[in-house]
Amino acid sequence: MVKIQPFEVEQWMDRLETTPGVLNIAETCAASVSIDDLMAMSTDKAAPSPLSLSTKMTYGEIKGSTRLRQNVAALFNSSALPETTPLGPDNILITQGAIAANFLLLYTLIGPGDHVICVYPTYQQLYSVPESLGAQVSLWKLKPENNYVPDPADLPGLLQPNTKMIIINNPNNPTGSTTPTPTLSSIVSFARSHSLLLLSDEVYHPLYHSYPAPPPSILAFDYPLAIATGSMSKAFALAGLRIGWIASHNPALLAAASAARDYTTISVSQLDDAVAAYALSPAVLPGLLERNMALARTNLALLDAFVERYAAVVEWVRPTGGTTAFIKFKRKGGEAVDDAKFVMEVLGEVNVLFMPGRACFGKGEDFGGFVRIGYVSETKVLEEGLERLGGFVERRLL
Repeated sequence: MVKIQPFEVEQWMDRLETTPGVLNIAETCAASVSIDDLMAMSTDKAAPSPLSLSTKMTYGEIKGSTRLRQNVAALFNSSALPETTPLGPDNILITQGAIAANFLLLYTLIGPGDHVICVYPTYQQLYSVPESLGAQVSLWKLKPENNYVPDPADLPGLLQPNTKMIIINNPNNPTGSTTPTPTLSSIVSFARSHSLLLLSDEVYHPLYHSYPAPPPSILAFDYPLAIATGSMSKAFALAGLRIGWIASHNPALLAAASAARDYTTISVSQLDDAVAAYALSPAVLPGLLERNMALARTNLALLDAFVERYAAVVEWVRPTGGTTAFIKFKRKGGEAVDDAKFVMEVLGEVNVLFMPGRACFGKGEDFGGFVRIGYVSETKVLEEGLERLGGFVERRLL
């Protein structure tokens, strides 16, 4: 029997996000949109609805519809480097969310006796699943003094004879940090020199709302052992579609993941596929991304003002991408709060929800006092949530 650690952040969310009347600033998706919203954003007003009532509900194309795979490939090509080999639909495998994409890849490529290097903090799946499969995992610790950007100089000290894969997350969850192009290039060079698989979870790409030179996908470097995953959930505000993808220049890696998927989901829903293809179409995508970028920038300014106002007891590294911020709360004397207790006290007293850092993203005592806030919610929700949280801080911490 495979033994896997509880997925803490998901269990905390499942347990608490349906609290009656809760102001949820724990959610990590850009505020969700509807099909009506997508159609209103479209520049092609003559285009039919993405859902056809006459479509027969077969499995559809097993790898995902050609149209959706073309549109996902175009996402990668739009931010590629000049020397990058363009991606086509055959470089894309559609999955049920990025969480399924990551799991399929790890299940397919990692096993007992392997060693994995994984950035930390990050989404727990990226290190707990390899551990459950019998691999040894070394945590590549991100430092606040380096703005939570991974330092390639750490990699030689983490490398072992059985190292098989490096895992990164760009933009990073929970810190919202952006790994810049030169750093990505150095990581690729290291992986190439040791023939290592390189998995980049890019579920928040391309939401680089506060970074002056947005980096490309890891696939822009044409490394044949590089793999990128992404989804419609975070940057594209369509979590309910449950559509994600695996992308690679390497057909063998895609074929291996596709073969493993035959034992699980086989294909994705044709309905989800059709809406995702519509959302990523040239007529809709620019408006959708513009909306989410503007929302992220507006809301980040609100969160920035909150941190500045309560700087005596709050500290952070300001995020530059994605939808999440990693914020440390402390008492006036400097002692970090108990993050899990703090989350529950805030929820109980002012009905505002966010996630505890050590409980959901740490191992041992790491990240005590930190919380993760998802700030790309509806602006009114964030405004009221921060106002209530500010009152709590004034009463309990100052």
